[in-house]
Order: sequence, then structure tokens, then C-alpha cells
Amino acid sequence: MIGKAPHWIAPLVWVISILWIIPLVGIVVTSIRPEADTVLGWWRLDHVELTLNAWISVWSKYPLAEGFWVTLQLASIATVGSMILTPAAAYAFQFLRFPGRRILLIIIINAFVLPPQVVIIPLFTLWRQMGLIDNIASVLIPYVGLSFAWSIFLVKNFLEDFPRELIEAARIDGCGPVRIFFRVVLPNSLSPIFAVGILQFLFCWNSLLIPLLFLRTEVPLPVIFAQISGMYDANWDLRAVAAIVTTIVPLVVFLVFQRQFAGGSLVTSGSKE
Repeated sequence: MIGKAPHWIAPLVWVISILWIIPLVGIVVTSIRPEADTVLGWWRLDHVELTLNAWISVWSKYPLAEGFWVTLQLASIATVGSMILTPAAAYAFQFLRFPGRRILLIIIINAFVLPPQVVIIPLFTLWRQMGLIDNIASVLIPYVGLSFAWSIFLVKNFLEDFPRELIEAARIDGCGPVRIFFRVVLPNSLSPIFAVGILQFLFCWNSLLIPLLFLRTEVPLPVIFAQISGMYDANWDLRAVAAIVTTIVPLVVFLVFQRQFAGGSLVTSGSKE
């Protein structure tokens, strides 16, 4: 039987939750108070004045709506691409036999320790020669390619415990490798696939360096967020508004994907129709 949790667990969880919530409250309060009132601390109550000037100023001076759409487009396409290509690659490395399989897998996984900043200069030179600067492909290709280092490793580790009896049964029924993947492996691998989707979406949504260097006309929210930071003025109220706008979608997507992630952890048996 599982014993009862110690009495100090609940108070500790409450304390940790409050510590996590305090910065969020500070961002919201900073966005609706004059900057002069928050310079000495947003928690000061000696003079309380609420205003939406920061929200109006940000939406009028900066293309947040356009940046929101660009960010959503980039993150969605890159996430879908990773969720489609990663399980197929992990399935091939785990269940198929082809020349150079182990060496190629080692190269891909070792790329996990390679900082993305290392490939920026070669990528910039390559995209400039190919005419892809200020093209959405110049950002999507690195987004999906850089994710393979950890996403294939994550899904392949899950497939190591995959029941091979299902694979053998599908082969006896006459299924080839492609049908085995779509009919047996893919329906039973939703848990790591949705985990890849969550992590990839959060990475792409918050990415700054790659779109900052490769995009010019249409830029995502993190680049606009960096532009809001003034050279001489901190613009804390404007930055608070941009931070709220930037974090709303990842929060909603995380909650939605979390439910599907839990549902995908229930393994179902594949069958041939």
C-alpha cells in the first residue's frame, strides 16, 4: 500500500507555487501601471494608478499582430514537420537494417552536444549563396534539422521497449515496413510524439537568434520583443506587455498538448485492417 504523504508536503507545494506565481503577477502589474510607479518596485502600494497606455503604445508602435502570425506559422510548421519526420526516422533506426545505420545514428545524436550558434555562420553563408535570406525556409530547415539530435533519441528510447510481437504479427499478416509503421508503431507511439511536439513548439516559439539573423521583413515575436528594449530606456512596461502576449499561446498549447500527451500514454495494440 502507498503510505500517506508527510504533512509538510502540502505547505511546501504551496510555498513553491507562490514563488512561481509572484513573477507572473509582477509582469501583469507592470504592464498596467505607469512606468514611473514601477521603477522602484511594482509591489509598492503607496501610490496605485492603473493604465492601459503600455498596451496601447505597444500595439500601435510595434507590429505585434503580424509578429504573432509569423511566430505561429513558423512554430506550427516546424512542430508538425518534427512530429512527422522524427517517429519515421526513429522507427527506421530501431527496426530496419541498412548500411551505416549505427554510424549515422551516432552522428545525429552527437549533434545534440553541438551548440546551435556554431552552425550560424556556415548556415548564413549557405543561405546567402542560395538566396534564402529573408525566406521562411531559412528558419524552418534549421528548426526541424536541429531538433533531430534530441527528438530521434527520445522516440528511439521509447521504441526500444516496444513489443516486438506486434511487429512480427504484422509481418506474418503480410504488412511491409511502411504499413507496419503506420498501422502498428505510429498509433502506439503517441506519447513520445506529443512530447516532441510540446518541446519543439516551445523552442520554436521562443527562438530569437535564428530568425533575428535570417529574417528581415516579417519577423516573429521574440525579435519584436528584443526591439522593444530601448537603448537608453528600459521600457519595462512595454516589455511586460510583449512578454504577456508572447507567453499566452505557449501556455495554451502546453495545456492542450498535455492532455493529449496523457491520452497517448495509453498503449493500444495495432492491427491490420
